[in-house]
Amino acid sequence: MTAGPWSRALDAPIFAALRLLIERLPSDRFPRHEELNALTAPSVMSGGAAPIRFVLPAAPSPEFSAQYEVRVFETGEVQTRLDNWHDLFNALVWLAFPKTKSVLNRHHYEEIKSRRGERLRGTARDVLTLFDEGGIVVAAAEAELPDLLRDAKWKELFWKRRADVLGSMRFYVFGHAIYEKALEPYKGVTAKALIVDTTTDLLEAPLARQLSQLDASAADYFSRKQALASTRSLPPLPILGVPGWESANAFEDYYDDSAQFRPRRSGEAVLRK
Repeated sequence: MTAGPWSRALDAPIFAALRLLIERLPSDRFPRHEELNALTAPSVMSGGAAPIRFVLPAAPSPEFSAQYEVRVFETGEVQTRLDNWHDLFNALVWLAFPKTKSVLNRHHYEEIKSRRGERLRGTARDVLTLFDEGGIVVAAAEAELPDLLRDAKWKELFWKRRADVLGSMRFYVFGHAIYEKALEPYKGVTAKALIVDTTTDLLEAPLARQLSQLDASAADYFSRKQALASTRSLPPLPILGVPGWESANAFEDYYDDSAQFRPRRSGEAVLRK
């Protein structure tokens, strides 16, 4: 897909976490590295405390994934292809959620170093990759609503409690692969949800303050080793069920599609705080 006007992204609620950044970028073309780097604050650092910079990628190799994370950790250089949606969204997430991205990068680096020579990446890196590519941060100010999400009671959450969701929850996509899919969304796109308990005051605060606090909370969650113990620690969330993220979900029968809104499997463990 070509770049097109950035106004398209600004108009779609799913891109809300990136809106403040997109407003500072060219509206008629992909931004260049120098324009992305101009948005980086001194506090945006890799897991190794190196200032983040967006650079052209090195030549691909069989160990590209490992080399990529090590290079970010040691030098702060985030390899970013020109005119590439996937890499652009990754760069924007670094700017929107710098603390969380830094913690994920540190874990990747430590796992790579500790498992050198092993063919399999291990569970920890699988968890990191799942959230990095497909995560969503869900802020909730009402205690009952996260339980409905964890229990996959989608119609009750998104339809019967729709007003409560709109008033007491916020959904901010983290995974850059989810953003790329959102350019041409389709049924079945599912994110891994990190639920953050918060207050109504924060949900009503300016976006920059919301993101800063949620970034700190997500970074704190992933700083704990138990966060990396299982790929099932975070519940799945069908993103087109979020009120307003798909025009069709303004109608009740939209949530009757069990292929998209799957019930929780019998016996499936649910992580609760």
